[in-house]
Amino acid sequence: MPDYDSQWEPLPETGQPVGLKVDATPAQRPGPVTLEGRHGRIEKLQDHHADDLWAAFKAHPDLWTYISTDGPFTDPEIFAEFIAKRAGLSDPYAYAIIDDKGRAVGYFTLMSIRPEDRSIEVGHVLYSPALKRTKIGTEAQYLLACYAFETLGYRRYEWKCNALNAPSRRAALRYGFVFEGVLRSFIIAKGRNRDNAWYSMIDSEWPARKMAFERWLAADNFDADGKQSISLSELNGFAG
Repeated sequence: MPDYDSQWEPLPETGQPVGLKVDATPAQRPGPVTLEGRHGRIEKLQDHHADDLWAAFKAHPDLWTYISTDGPFTDPEIFAEFIAKRAGLSDPYAYAIIDDKGRAVGYFTLMSIRPEDRSIEVGHVLYSPALKRTKIGTEAQYLLACYAFETLGYRRYEWKCNALNAPSRRAALRYGFVFEGVLRSFIIAKGRNRDNAWYSMIDSEWPARKMAFERWLAADNFDADGKQSISLSELNGFAG
């Protein structure tokens, strides 16, 4: 019997434990959708988002510390070239996060896209200070996860980060991802060793995670000053 938490059955021919049969229909690849929320929206990253994103990122080189290959940027033209290149890729497939004033204030991507395995990752998460600890920052994660599970048909949704990136690791647990372990010496990033902390959410967990997101985002979870009644961490059983 496997020594981890997994459903299995004996292979009829040999009695050996094997995974349950699953729907092997491939998932869809991400597309240029616009996903509307109550506090903002996400839309396909485009060249024209560069000006807003430069304004949001330019004074914050620390945002790029744990991004494995890019930044920080000191030249708006080079940054615009980077955004244009990122906007043109199919994997990672990038989305801009738009606030309620119509400004791009961050972006993230769907990446490591494996439709045949129905596995996908949310990565390259770059939130400006205007997004951190905000309703729209959380809502954007909710909208993208909904899209991945319910529209595209993925069964595994991954979150990976530098193992030294404590804020990202806390965010993964807050959003309801399950910690799976640390892969040591996973890559060389900007000339330095990077161990990767690995998290996931699977389709059987999504209904409960969705309910937690929606309960947290509900208007009655906040008082007149915007203070939350219950945290998303609590709703997802994470005490950190």
